[in-house]
Amino acid sequence: MELIIIFSGASLVFFLLIALFANKINLSLPQNRVLRSLGQIGPIKESEPIPKYSLKERVQILFHKSFHLFSNSKKENKYNEKDQALAAAGLTSWSSTEWKILTYASALFGVLLSSIASLFITAPLFAKLEISLIGIIIAYLLPNYWLKIKIRKRKEEIVNSLPDVLDLVMVSVEAGLGFDSAILKVVEKQHGVLADELNILLKEINMGKPRRNALRDMAKKNNVEDLSNVVASLVQADQLGISMGSVLRNQSKQLRQKRKQRAKEQAQKTPVKIMIPLVFFIFPSVFIVILGPAVLRIIEVFGK
Repeated sequence: MELIIIFSGASLVFFLLIALFANKINLSLPQNRVLRSLGQIGPIKESEPIPKYSLKERVQILFHKSFHLFSNSKKENKYNEKDQALAAAGLTSWSSTEWKILTYASALFGVLLSSIASLFITAPLFAKLEISLIGIIIAYLLPNYWLKIKIRKRKEEIVNSLPDVLDLVMVSVEAGLGFDSAILKVVEKQHGVLADELNILLKEINMGKPRRNALRDMAKKNNVEDLSNVVASLVQADQLGISMGSVLRNQSKQLRQKRKQRAKEQAQKTPVKIMIPLVFFIFPSVFIVILGPAVLRIIEVFGK
């Protein structure tokens, strides 16, 4: 009985979603819409019979229409916070709408997985429903949690590699290369997140985008404080006609000092972080190893 109630509830939610989309979606093949917009097919009349599609075609049309239905809800705000987060994580091929669909699909997978797991647990029906609800919440929040971790790792890699990249650009500029040629040399010699971003920067400049705008967009997309400061200094030097070599040298020196300060700060936090495992795990084990035989000997002596 409990199994019937759980699957009936999940099926009800699924078919309600389908009905919701079906009321807002007029099923028609994308090819027919394109041909109709070009005038090769006339508009559909009320007297015309409704075309019959296979199950696979209906699923494809439903997914296509639901995708555009979600995308139309935030069409005005093209570059919202989720798009910026995806760009900062390096997922430039993803849009906020696709990510939203992924989170919903993950939640649906969590429902199915938690429902199957609840079948093998001997518990009341209310406890099984709680397990399903916890599974939905975890599965829904898991993609965003993974996205935050990826953004943090990407930012850390940019911060750690930025001084070395600036040194290479500075040496190339002082050797007589132009700024774009120095960036190209960095892309050829270096590997990693920052090298990939500089490669995108070069492609945008070669396509005709102004260098200042391309630098600002790179800083805005990655949202790293050190990179934003370097970009601001480079843009200001370009506007004022200041030598790029001296600006790059000063920025590299400042970034190295910041990196040393961050390393010292992490080293000072180490005793505080190690205290918890030391007190709760290491000290009890040491006491058991040292005092255990003595306690057993005392118990044996007093037992006699």
